[in-house]
Amino acid sequence: MREDDNRLKGRLMKLVTWNINSVRIRLHHVQELVEKYNPDVICFQETKVRDELFPLIDLQAMGFPHIHFSGEKSYNGVAILSKTPFSNEQALSWCEREDKRHVSLELEGGIELHNFYIPAGGDEPNAETNPKFAHKLQFLDEMTAWCAGRVDDGKKRIMVGDFNIAPLETDVWDHKKLKNIITHTQTEIDRLDKLQAAGHWVDAMRMHILPEEKCFTWWSYRARDWRASNKGRRLDHVWVTPALQDMVKSCEVLLDLRGLEKPSDHAPVLVELAV
Repeated sequence: MREDDNRLKGRLMKLVTWNINSVRIRLHHVQELVEKYNPDVICFQETKVRDELFPLIDLQAMGFPHIHFSGEKSYNGVAILSKTPFSNEQALSWCEREDKRHVSLELEGGIELHNFYIPAGGDEPNAETNPKFAHKLQFLDEMTAWCAGRVDDGKKRIMVGDFNIAPLETDVWDHKKLKNIITHTQTEIDRLDKLQAAGHWVDAMRMHILPEEKCFTWWSYRARDWRASNKGRRLDHVWVTPALQDMVKSCEVLLDLRGLEKPSDHAPVLVELAV
């Protein structure tokens, strides 16, 4: 019996979320992830490939026969890879746009999984003068209304992705220097708090990486030695509903994948759930 079969029979699931920043360019990085960490489910953001060119066969050959993806040329794009079958696949549109920022499905055991890529928001945190920031806030507002309209305290749900917001002071390398920089402004943090409350979401990462500890998942390409300077931000998140809260057993930011040659600027996040 294979290792993954044993693990699934024990009801232990490894889930990874990763802004891959072009899945075709970094297939060898995905292979490294699979060989070293053996995840059951992988959620990608920024796949940057239209659907007809998605590397489906390559990823299936890595042990993921079940894949749901939604992409566009050069921008955005999301995907969910699974070793086991799923159902109820969806790919919702937001803000009356066709940019590909969401896919969802239902895993075995009735777990609803949502994978989001929230807009980055540009450079100026002013919705009146910066359309990209206005789009980000609108996107968050629509997500909040959507979550509020489907709250079910008994439902097992997971929401992951690149949220492009670092809400806690310990989610950025320097709170004072970044408090007026997009990803860490109070406007964005307030919106994210409302979204979290609307869906009764629990921050699974901060269950195992204490809120007073620094935790980053993104480091700028501009840093020559990102490890040494460690000027990071926690932009990638894993949220669960209360029905899954006690089932989250561990969380780890996979820094070694950020250290590969020509990496994504994001590190994968791995959570382990006893489902």
